[in-house]
Amino acid sequence: MTRNHTPKSLAVLLRARMHPDAIPSPPPQASLPPPPADPNPAAPPAASVLRWLHAAASAASPPPATLDGFSDGYRSLDGGGRREVLRSLATDYDVPRARVRDLMRQYMSVASAAAASEGDAEAEEGKEGAAAALYRMERGLRDALRPRYAGFLEAMNAQPGGLKLLAVLRADLLALLGEENAPPLRALDSYLKEKLVTWLSPAALTLHQITWDDPASLLEKIVAYEAVHPIRNLIDLKRRLGVGRRCFGYFHPAIPGEPLIFIEVALHKDMAASIQEVLWDDPPTPESEASCALFYSISSTQPGLSGINLGKFLLKRVIDMLRRDMPSVQIFATLSPIPGFMQWLRAKLAFQIKLAEAESQEENSLEGASSTFRESILLPEEEKMIHDAIEQSHGKQGIELLQDILKTSQWVKSEKLSAALKSPLMRLCARYLAREKIRGKALDAVANFHLQNGAMIERINWLADQSEKGIQQSGGIMVNYLYRLENIEEYALSYSSTGLIHSSSSLSQYLEPKDTRS
Repeated sequence: MTRNHTPKSLAVLLRARMHPDAIPSPPPQASLPPPPADPNPAAPPAASVLRWLHAAASAASPPPATLDGFSDGYRSLDGGGRREVLRSLATDYDVPRARVRDLMRQYMSVASAAAASEGDAEAEEGKEGAAAALYRMERGLRDALRPRYAGFLEAMNAQPGGLKLLAVLRADLLALLGEENAPPLRALDSYLKEKLVTWLSPAALTLHQITWDDPASLLEKIVAYEAVHPIRNLIDLKRRLGVGRRCFGYFHPAIPGEPLIFIEVALHKDMAASIQEVLWDDPPTPESEASCALFYSISSTQPGLSGINLGKFLLKRVIDMLRRDMPSVQIFATLSPIPGFMQWLRAKLAFQIKLAEAESQEENSLEGASSTFRESILLPEEEKMIHDAIEQSHGKQGIELLQDILKTSQWVKSEKLSAALKSPLMRLCARYLAREKIRGKALDAVANFHLQNGAMIERINWLADQSEKGIQQSGGIMVNYLYRLENIEEYALSYSSTGLIHSSSSLSQYLEPKDTRS
């Protein structure tokens, strides 16, 4: 490590474990007025924040000091206080429905009178005035249907540090929705998400390649926010930013020094089949020999931006940049986790075991119906291999044995068990990726992300991630999604319109012919 890097390295080492949700408070402003007098000095801390909220939401143009008062106060609240403020924001500053009803009655009255006068020659002169009145009422209705918190949110976005606060506010709102799925909270979330999509349009974002020479404050955020493959130490971080590697982030001027989302790329001769090849290859592939850009990690830094697909635009920008800067790179692919596979498989096994038990019982309530939902999870030869790999099966069926084996990750350490599980897990994983859907789209969230961006399923890789997390989430299996540049738009359109999942011929060994699209 060079002398120039020593202070930075120490800063990263000392602060790398910074909590991702931490929000640095701005310096106190001398001009900040106190909140309105509180008649109840024993009121909870949220009371003063609610007074700041009322002052800001009630003003046509909230003063910056009022917005700062709300921001500082909200940051200081615990979870309970924040939930109280969010409930108030969603309900007390919602659409003024009484005014909307009055305007609708007036509108219907004028519209009915205008319709009744149709064909009346004497009323022709008043038609123009009635039409003008209707247009004015329609404008008034549009204004009335705008929630009262709209102006507050827009003013907060224009305030220094306001966009970051709104991202935190929405993260808290999403957590609250997990507890209370109330219509006013859903409406607030929908409105705020819509505004964030506008404020965070790709035109407002800057693409930056993150390198070892960037400030330590930025590097520590990369360490803290890496969500797919944790960065173990400074050597690991330097390797991911060094030769044969790239890291790109999307930045917004309102949140300086902190990427909203970043992606990590490995330059290889061929498409890697395991994460070990990517993280621990030493020496790395010479960049002059690289023909494949492998995207192996993409991490969002703001939970409040959930559902806002910045990754789609980041991925396309990075592909365009690499094509321009490295003409030798012709393959653009991913090495992706399959986070939902084992959860899906365990639920499938548990359900089938329950049905089998019900069928074996006399006079059970599922009799006659359970057979409708029965399916053969394991092929006969797969069941035999699992029985042969278990010394004492105690008369259990293959799916029961498989359920027991998958309760821990110890099976990976046994060559016999690993060999027995390879065939069923690879086959079921291919089925999970290519066939299992929710609302017409891929059940797996990572698969859905890449497929909607125009990728295809190229290959699944056995024991590609042997970390504890990898075994628990996907049985160690990882998948390569391939971005064929000439087909990206076609594949994205067919997936979004019909749910069609494109996959390579290599998956045909695991799927029925009707399941492959190449």
